[in-house]
Amino acid sequence: MENRIDKVNYYLDIAKAVASRSTCLRKKIGCVIVNHDEIISTGYSGAPRGRENCIDIGFCSKKKFFPDVSHAGYDACRSVHAEQNAMISAKRQEMIGATLYLVSYRPDTMQYDEKSNCCQMCRKMIINSGIEKVIVRDTDTKYRVISVSEWIKHDDLLEGNIYY
Repeated sequence: MENRIDKVNYYLDIAKAVASRSTCLRKKIGCVIVNHDEIISTGYSGAPRGRENCIDIGFCSKKKFFPDVSHAGYDACRSVHAEQNAMISAKRQEMIGATLYLVSYRPDTMQYDEKSNCCQMCRKMIINSGIEKVIVRDTDTKYRVISVSEWIKHDDLLEGNIYY
């Protein structure tokens, strides 16, 4: 009998394939939104349509303007986040109750970003979209399941626990 990959890692593998399209020099990030075992939308990080990508211009604007800050300066980033791209390509009614699968890895090492999480702006958009949970890959087979209701219940901005 052949071993089948479980459904969570199946969707995370798809999100990793989507991430390979990312145009960010620092991180490859991809996501898949799934509802009722059906892919609703995918997204990867990259510059807005028609603008040059970091891989095309040869530098990271965020790193250029904020060289010593890893978890801030998002306004200087050229990319639309993977989660944002997936959500703007989906209908809200299809996202209500859905799961967002997220994969982030470093292109230079191909290592997963084990502390990866959605930024505050993406969290707000995910809350408003109706997505119920986010699953983030940490290794080839391990992942974290985040209940969006916890983001609502524990408002990091009010509690002083800001995670990016």
